[in-house]
Amino acid sequence: MGLNNWGPQDLSAPAKKQLPEVAVQRGMVLEDVQSGWVGEVTRVEKSGGMHVVSLEDRRGKTKSFQLGFGFLLEGQAIKLMPPAPRQSSAAVASGRTASGSVRVQGQRAQVAKASRIWVEGKHDAELVEKVWGDDLRVEGIVVEPLHGVDDLKSAIADFNPGSGRRLGILVDHLVPGSKESRIAAEAMTVPGAAGNVLIVGHPYVDVWQAIRPKVLGIEAWPAVPRGIDWKTGILTAFGWPHETAEDIGLGWKRLLGAVRTYADLEASLLGRVEEVIDFLTVP
Repeated sequence: MGLNNWGPQDLSAPAKKQLPEVAVQRGMVLEDVQSGWVGEVTRVEKSGGMHVVSLEDRRGKTKSFQLGFGFLLEGQAIKLMPPAPRQSSAAVASGRTASGSVRVQGQRAQVAKASRIWVEGKHDAELVEKVWGDDLRVEGIVVEPLHGVDDLKSAIADFNPGSGRRLGILVDHLVPGSKESRIAAEAMTVPGAAGNVLIVGHPYVDVWQAIRPKVLGIEAWPAVPRGIDWKTGILTAFGWPHETAEDIGLGWKRLLGAVRTYADLEASLLGRVEEVIDFLTVP
């Protein structure tokens, strides 16, 4: 299924002149080919005329490496370059947001409104923030993780929805006959929910699957056998560390790092998020 793009067998790099040049960024997860060290970029500094990058692994240990050849990013060999120069504010303002919206010039983030977007977990929130964050700040809408929907009815009742106090809720695996669909139906019986709460969902077991496979260099997401934790199974298939919560978090950062714009996500997620934003912002 194209998983060869992810495994250790890719350590043989093509000719240097063929490698893509990638500007280093904080938060980027890299692997040093020679040592096998994998870590998140925490600092970039210039020393002795050279740029040096510090990579912090999942145990909190840090090593420094000189920029250049010998790095893997998302399983692909690259030439790591110095940080890209900052764009002028005029250049940034003339572009588009990651969601494809025209960036509003001179617009400050609004004070947060009472209305909220709820998503199932931290990873869902980080993905929504990365793609739609600029738009949501303009609208004054905050995204909050629920850490599961088992108590969704009680959570909505506590929120006390009403006029000017709406909820848009994005649920994983919201398909007919699923546990999530039954939870959503029951949650909508809360007083005040009708007209003030919108529950939508995507068909995926986890929001990770909303990233288009080709963005990750694979043909399709691996199938995870029943009885195996889905995230653990995915990381195992990729040949990545998968034994601890830290491993899961680091794996997610690598996946999230591949997402640049809305075009990197499946339409089944895009439509639902846009639907929620419209529900919360259109009178």
